[in-house]
Parts: sequence; structure tokens; C-alpha cells
Amino acid sequence: METLLRPLIILGGSVVITLVVGWLVDLLLRRADGRHHETPLWGLLRRCGIPFQVTLCTALLRASYTQTGLDLISDHRRGIGQALTLVMIGASAWLVLRIAIAVVDSVYARYAANTRDPARVRRVRTQVTLIQRVVTAIVTTVAVAAMLLTFPAMRTVGTSMLASAGVLGIVAGVAAQSTLGNLFAGLQIAFGDMVRIGDTVVVDDEWGTIEEITLTFLAVRTWDERRITMPVSYFTSQPFENWSRGGAQMTGSVFFHLDHSAPVAAMRDQLRDILGDCAAWDGRNWSLAVTDTTPSTVVVRAVVTAKDADDIWTVRCAVREQMIGWLRDHHPYALPRIATAPAAPPPEDGWPVMTHPNGKPAGRDRAPRTGRG
Repeated sequence: METLLRPLIILGGSVVITLVVGWLVDLLLRRADGRHHETPLWGLLRRCGIPFQVTLCTALLRASYTQTGLDLISDHRRGIGQALTLVMIGASAWLVLRIAIAVVDSVYARYAANTRDPARVRRVRTQVTLIQRVVTAIVTTVAVAAMLLTFPAMRTVGTSMLASAGVLGIVAGVAAQSTLGNLFAGLQIAFGDMVRIGDTVVVDDEWGTIEEITLTFLAVRTWDERRITMPVSYFTSQPFENWSRGGAQMTGSVFFHLDHSAPVAAMRDQLRDILGDCAAWDGRNWSLAVTDTTPSTVVVRAVVTAKDADDIWTVRCAVREQMIGWLRDHHPYALPRIATAPAAPPPEDGWPVMTHPNGKPAGRDRAPRTGRG
């Protein structure tokens, strides 16, 4: 009877204690979350319930499994202990990651709620994302190393590896030069405020929005929903346009190539009417002027403003479409034309008289030569 009750008490007791402690911790977090609505930390910590229970149950079993008195456990004592140790290390790393992510998300949520500047919010969001990735990489590396060191054979190997760590570090640094470069470039982007998640950029003649930033690559979502994945080292070594830097407001221009008879003053009045009916125009500024001339056309430039990159594109398209339609309907003569009729020759007296070196005029009435002599 004792051989049956002891394993049930030890194994069942570990499970019951885990469930009771987990329920109490969740109850305390729920009450704290209800009392402090301004702090989302307590609600986020409730996500740590499963890894906490796994860690606690594994620790209890690791400490008491030898007391069960079962022959099966006694025969495989070392293997079971090794397995429980590995599970406990993995669950502890999982719990640490959940707690770290909950704390970082809580800090970001409070900052975003109390800050009205979108640029600062995007900057903090970029830094928070990269901090989470760095913490995940560090905790995972430490957990894997701790798991490997639980094996006796790996301890012997680890001693020899430490002896040659300098040489291995040099070799690894040379082999992973590009990877390490991207890693440090990612940290430079995160804390140097060069580019942030949500910024509008132009890279390689592609216009898009920064959608994701990691320690090694950066994803740009273009206007046609494509994703361009680029190494983060590109943004630290190559010039690029950041339209969101210093504010989201933008100024755009629309060029018209028109005939010299184009009614510029009437176009200026029409532009004011077009912008008055355009919801995307922010009302800050507008202008229309002749900026250049060619032998066949004049270049008219319309300048408009908007609150962000998306709206400036909308305003430019609306001005271009409605202005061309207005010119076509009311002033068709202003549109550029291509002359296809032959030019009229000058009068007979206007032709220059060619003379020979001896002073005699070249015979204008001489029959032209043909190719046949």
C-alpha cells in the first residue's frame, strides 16, 4: 500500500501545489490589475501563468522524484533527473522572457498613452522592438549553454573551448563579419534615431513605409503592398530619403508642360478652387508659377502641402487630373501642340547670294546637277 501511496502523494502533490500556487498568483495579479488601471503591467504578467506553473511543477518533481520508491524511477534515476533539469531550464528561460516582454510592453504602453508626438512614439517603439529581440537572443543563448553544461561530456569540452576562445573568437569574427556588421547597425538604428517603424522612406527609387526592424534586416512595405527586405547595414552606409524625419508634413510639386499662350493667372485661380475642394490639402501653403521655358512649351509648377506622405500623393494626383481637365475643356489652346505643317520659305530676295572666289555670282538659274552627270 505504501509503495502505491508514496508516488501518488509525491507526484500528485507536486501537481496540486502547482495548480494552487498558480491560481493564487493569478488572483493577486487580477486584483492588482483591477486597482491600478493606469498600469498595464499586472494584466500583462498574467500571461506568465503557464511558464510559471511549468517551472514550479518541474522544480518540485526534480526535488522529490527520488522519494517515490518506484523501481522504474530508481533504475533510470540519472536520465529522469537530467530530463527534469533540462525542462526546468527551458521553462525558466520561457518565464524570464515572458516577464521581460511584459515589463517592456508596459513601459511602452504608458509612454505611448502620455505622449502626443507620433515621431517619439515610433522611436520608442523601434527601440522596444529591438530590445525585446536582444533580450530574447541573450536568454536563449544562456539557456542553451546551461542545458549543454548539464552533460558531463560537455563540461570537459567546455574547458578546452575556453582555452582556445581567443582563436575561435577571431575566426568567428572574420567569418561572421557581415552578420556582426548588421547586428551593430541594427543597434545603431535603434538608438541613433536614424529610421523608425512607420517612417516613410525612399530607398533604391522605391517609396514605402518601414514595417519591421530587426537586428539584421529591415522590411519596407511599398505603396503597392510589396515588401522589400534590406540589410540594416544599408541604412548606415548608403544615403536614403526619410520623409518622416523632423515631422510628417510634406510639400509636393506638380509640373505642367503647356503652350506659351497658357493662361497662367486663370490657372492660379483654378488651383485655389481645386485645393479648396480637396480634403487631403492641409491649407498651409500653395503657389503656381512659370519655372522654365523651352522653344515649344513653358513649364508651370504648382506647389501644394499636406500633413503626410499619403495625403501629398493624393493632392498631387487631384491637382494634376483636375487642372488638365479644366484646360482641356476651357482653354484647349494652352495644351502643348506639335507643328506638323512645312515651314513657309522666305521671300526670293531673302535668300543669300553665293559668289565664287573670283567674284562672279553663282548661277542661280543653272540647272541643278543630277546624280547621273
